[in-house]
Amino acid sequence: MGQVTTITFLKYQGFSKKFWALKMMGLMPLKISKIEGQSFFRLMGTGRDKFSPLPDWSTYALLQVWDSEQIADRFFEHSNIYKTFCNHSKEQFTIYMKSISSKGEWLGKNPFIRSSDLDMQNNKVAVITRATIRLTRLISFWSYVPKSRKDLKNNKGLIYTQGIGAMPFVQMATFSLWNSKNDILKFAYQQNNHAEAITKTRKLNWYKEELFARFQPYKTLGNFSNVKINCF
Repeated sequence: MGQVTTITFLKYQGFSKKFWALKMMGLMPLKISKIEGQSFFRLMGTGRDKFSPLPDWSTYALLQVWDSEQIADRFFEHSNIYKTFCNHSKEQFTIYMKSISSKGEWLGKNPFIRSSDLDMQNNKVAVITRATIRLTRLISFWSYVPKSRKDLKNNKGLIYTQGIGAMPFVQMATFSLWNSKNDILKFAYQQNNHAEAITKTRKLNWYKEELFARFQPYKTLGNFSNVKINCF
């Protein structure tokens, strides 16, 4: 197996733990950048109520791209960095993923390489959409977000979704987990609000940089109280 991507959600409880997590946004990236066998990472905050521009101080996300699953396993089993995160957080939940396709750039490059050993029997799909929003388009973009997200409510094909980002309001991303590719396509093109958002993105030129990536999730570690997954 070649490249593997992991996304880890960390939930903190209590003021002191939340404050520690906020400090780590500035202090931890340098340490994470030195991890061997890791080609890309982003330590990010999350949005309140899934995709609000206002931050959720209790939840953070760590996205990492590994040269192999074995290297990823070694990090989660033995790394002092991950042990430190676990010692301060109440909950930890990691999803292992193989890249299906990726288009666009993240900080000037596309970090995801298509996997050569996808499981054709595994229909679950994870999606990461990421964008740097043009400063001149911030008001236009965020004023439309509540409407575009309406179609997610009570969507039977959606398992989990969370807004993530390294810089509030400007550098934003979403992670979502779906039952199948067909469920994603129905949401993207058959739900009126989201289909209109796609049209507006092209017409109004909201993004300075953007990326859309699909993955096959195949393994999880830990648990998260608001993520119920029994498919791996």
